[in-house]
Amino acid sequence: MDGDNLPASARWLGYAGLLPQAIALLLAFRGGPLAYVAIAGGFAYAALIFSFLGGVWWGQAVANGRSGASVFIVAVLPSLISLALFLPWTFGWEWPAPQLIWLGFLIGTSLLVDRFIGVAGKDFIRLRTILSIGLGALTILLGLVAQNLV
Repeated sequence: MDGDNLPASARWLGYAGLLPQAIALLLAFRGGPLAYVAIAGGFAYAALIFSFLGGVWWGQAVANGRSGASVFIVAVLPSLISLALFLPWTFGWEWPAPQLIWLGFLIGTSLLVDRFIGVAGKDFIRLRTILSIGLGALTILLGLVAQNLV
């Protein structure tokens, strides 16, 4: 993405990508039996998106000739971190609230990797900023709601 132009569909579909997490947060906040399903779904959605960002970074690096190992190492970290955050919950060791908060923080700060890679256009970075901060905040809020359901 070398220019300042993103198709409108990229913007609107990007914004629509915040809806699943907003719905999960609303359902969790309302409580009841769907709250736990919403928390699980919200974690899964945030982890998938975080992993997807790694793929975006990998693709940007390849497309722009950034072939250093450090870029590819950073690009695989979101998938590995998402898996690591899921494991305590999987084994029943810990309720997912802390993992949701960490995942939200990492999504919100993932913009730093875009700066590290340094290959995206201004409109892409602007959209990524809105989406990353939005999804990160929604995920942190979901974690805080989950904390209160213990």
